[in-house]
Amino acid sequence: MTVTAETSRSPAPAVARRAKRSRLLPRVAPYLQAAPLTVTLLLFLLVPILTIVAVSFWDYDSVRIYPDFVLTNYVELLTSPVTWKTYLNTLKYAALAWAATLGIGFTVAYFLAFHIRSTTWQMVLFLLCTIPFWTSNIIRMISWIPFLGRNGLLNSGLISAGIIEHPLEFLLFSDFAVVLAFVHLYTLFMVVPIFNSMMRIDRSLVEAARDGGASGAQILWNVILPLTKPGIAIGSIFVVTLVMGDFITVRLMSGGQSASIGLMIANEISLLQYPAAAANATVLLAVVLIMVAAMLRVVDIRKEL
Repeated sequence: MTVTAETSRSPAPAVARRAKRSRLLPRVAPYLQAAPLTVTLLLFLLVPILTIVAVSFWDYDSVRIYPDFVLTNYVELLTSPVTWKTYLNTLKYAALAWAATLGIGFTVAYFLAFHIRSTTWQMVLFLLCTIPFWTSNIIRMISWIPFLGRNGLLNSGLISAGIIEHPLEFLLFSDFAVVLAFVHLYTLFMVVPIFNSMMRIDRSLVEAARDGGASGAQILWNVILPLTKPGIAIGSIFVVTLVMGDFITVRLMSGGQSASIGLMIANEISLLQYPAAAANATVLLAVVLIMVAAMLRVVDIRKEL
């Protein structure tokens, strides 16, 4: 009778354990799914950033780096007029490139989304926009040199047409050339998110506004533009962050006559001034994060999507 009683009671704990596991699994599953991405971000994003921040407090001389905790790198960086001038110059590039890419990107996305009715032609024209990305950024920048040079194609054509008498000097190795290269490189980063936002707009809203007597400009300003804010915000974040960290474009297209924060960091690395470069990179990261936070304050992407 004892054996029979024990046998009859034994399935109860097993059933309880299975029930507990069935309740626990739905709660643990999301964490297990997020674990690979979390580990990857920790190893390849957070750890490098923390390393850069740590190195920014180290000391150095012409031959060695000394692990230490000093504020010399930040004091020299933030009290230098060259640093402030370089940051202002970089912000100028970011603002000009953002304005140009926004204007071009919004126009191209609006044309593709509202004037091209065929999905096939939308995809074809969209792919045409990606053709420049099939080559290297450096090759695309170098291709501007024979076009914009003093004896380049543009100056030669304008002189031949009688529009100008002397070559235009500002076309190459100038701020104009730097901004032009930025616009060429990063316009697609503005087109894609704006185009995605426009494709999600319910066309019945546009038709209702048109039936209500709204003009094309009113529809654009009061209907399309507000609903496109998430795409504009995402594209702006892409363009601004890319321009703020770029250095090769400024070096090539300005001919060494202009500076940016990225170029300053690259020069410090080439001189083996790693703590100074790390401090500069940390300040740049803080500035970019503040700019991104300001954009997200204007447009809450999570609420708009």
